[in-house]
Amino acid sequence: MPKAKIFNCFEVKNETPTSADLYFYGDIVSDWWGAWQEEDQYPEAIKNFLSAQQGKSLNIYVNSGGGSVFAGLAIYNMIRRFSETNAVQVFVDGLAGSIASVIAFAGSMPPKIPSNAFLMIHNPFALVEGNAADLRKMADDLDVIAGGILNVYMEHVREGVTEDQIRELMDAETWLNGQDAAEYFNIETTESVAEIAAASGGYVARVHNMPKDLVIQREAAAAKNKTSDNQDARSAELIQNKKRDEIARIIINTL
Repeated sequence: MPKAKIFNCFEVKNETPTSADLYFYGDIVSDWWGAWQEEDQYPEAIKNFLSAQQGKSLNIYVNSGGGSVFAGLAIYNMIRRFSETNAVQVFVDGLAGSIASVIAFAGSMPPKIPSNAFLMIHNPFALVEGNAADLRKMADDLDVIAGGILNVYMEHVREGVTEDQIRELMDAETWLNGQDAAEYFNIETTESVAEIAAASGGYVARVHNMPKDLVIQREAAAAKNKTSDNQDARSAELIQNKKRDEIARIIINTL
C-alpha cells in the first residue's frame, strides 16, 4: 500500500524581513516521496526555500545522520551558490553525520560546532545485488563518489592538513567532537550546550563507531519518544471511548 503522507509544504521557521532559519533535523532524501517525517529534507524543497529567501541572511541548524549522497551534494551546492550573495551561518546542534557533514560546510563562514556535538565522516555505502561484475563495478563507483566527497572536505581543511589524512578519517568512519574537528577543518568551536537532541532518521542506525555517550543519548531519546507515543495512543483511545459513549447516550434517548 502507498504510504500515508501527512504534510505537503516546507515550513519556514523564524522568518523575518532580513533573515530566516533552516533546519536539517532528519534524513537527507531524494524527493518528497522519500520523506517519511516532516524533519526530512530534499533538494526540491531546499531549492524553493532558497529562492524565497534571496537577499536575507540564513541560519542553518544541523542535527542529522545523513542520507542520500547525491541529494546532499545537490543541497550543498545550492546553499554554496546562495552563500555567494547572502550571509549563511551553519550551526551543528548535535550531529552532522555522513552527507550531513558535507552540508555543514555549505555556509559563507566556518560552521559553529559545540565541543559536545559531532562531525562524523566516512566513505559512502550502497546496497547492491547482482553478479561479481556488478559488485566490482559498485565498488569502483563508490570509490569515485568518495573522491567527490573528499574534494568538498579538502576545500575546508586547515592549512597543512593533507588529503591522505582526511581519506584515513573517512576510511575509519571517524567521529569528531567540535574540538577534534577543529584540528582538521576550518570550524569555530563553541561551548558545550546543556542538552543536545539525538539525531533522528534511519541512516544513523547504519554506522559502526558511534561514541558510547551518543549511543546512550539516542537510547534515552528513543525511550522518551516511545513513552510519548504510548501516551498519545492512550489519549486517542480515551477520546474514541468518550465519543462512543456520547453516541450510545443519543441512541438511548431516541428510543
